[in-house]
Amino acid sequence: MQRVFSGIQPTGVPQLGNYLGAIRNWVVLQQDHECIFCLVDMHALTVWQDPDSLRQQTLGQTACLLAAGIDPARHILYNQSAVSAHARLGWIFNCVVRLGWLNRMTQFKDKAGKDRENHSAGLYVYPSLMAADIHAFHATRVPVGDDQRQHLELANDIGQKFNHDYGVAFFPMVEGLIPPGSARIMSLRDGTKKMSKSDPSAQSRIELTDTPDEIALKIRRAKTDPEPLPSEEAGLENRPEARNLVTIYAALTGETVPEVLARFGGEGFGPFKAALTERLVAELGPVAAETRRLLGDPGHLLSVLRDGAARASAVAEPIVAEAERIVGYLR
Repeated sequence: MQRVFSGIQPTGVPQLGNYLGAIRNWVVLQQDHECIFCLVDMHALTVWQDPDSLRQQTLGQTACLLAAGIDPARHILYNQSAVSAHARLGWIFNCVVRLGWLNRMTQFKDKAGKDRENHSAGLYVYPSLMAADIHAFHATRVPVGDDQRQHLELANDIGQKFNHDYGVAFFPMVEGLIPPGSARIMSLRDGTKKMSKSDPSAQSRIELTDTPDEIALKIRRAKTDPEPLPSEEAGLENRPEARNLVTIYAALTGETVPEVLARFGGEGFGPFKAALTERLVAELGPVAAETRRLLGDPGHLLSVLRDGAARASAVAEPIVAEAERIVGYLR
């Protein structure tokens, strides 16, 4: 059985893009993979976090993942900082990765913009910590979206350079898993921007804790254009908001965009938004209700994370200890 590693930052409330792009796929992967799911709170520190908020959001993310169907009895769910193997291997990888490789990472350029000198070193080197997250478990598969492909390539480059430098065949190559029917979900306020937990406007996203009334209001207010929906996909060109809503509907139902347009083409956005709201409420309503129930028992959530951290450490410790022996640490 292939071992999968995947992580999500415990900042903000998971939103529809996280759910359709990652979480829902994690639930499916549990059927035929050995899965290790991580709340990457160390990565979250690459930008300043309020300590109390980070702790509460870590519990909140845990509740959302459990509510969505992650099974912590059969698989592993834990927070990154509770397993020292991440930091230890991350430092070794900081000494393996080349500055030129990090300089090519487009996500740092996008996040830092013109103000790169004022960003933390952590934001710059976090791709090597991401590589350590994967290789600490000898994971062989990682679910990735288009914006993570470069990081996975770097993880393989780091692992293979380690192997070459020390004359070993220790870290395996890692395969990226592209979720079937995966779609890039965009902001409800601007169809050219990715839906994000960090967007200042809560109206830009559907959160997994939203009530049916909140979902309905956000979809009703979602930006559109004055034209009716087209009957063919070519008619969505230069209509990013229309394409986004159709894409969301298709992802929820498992249909293709052309199939959705064949059904709704020629209609205004009113009837389509009503149908989309119905689908969203049916899919996310039970998740939100279970999340709220779980948040009422923080002791249970802490127990899940602590048990997951102990089991994650049991897997990662011998792997990272061997990497430390290989590089020459005295034991």
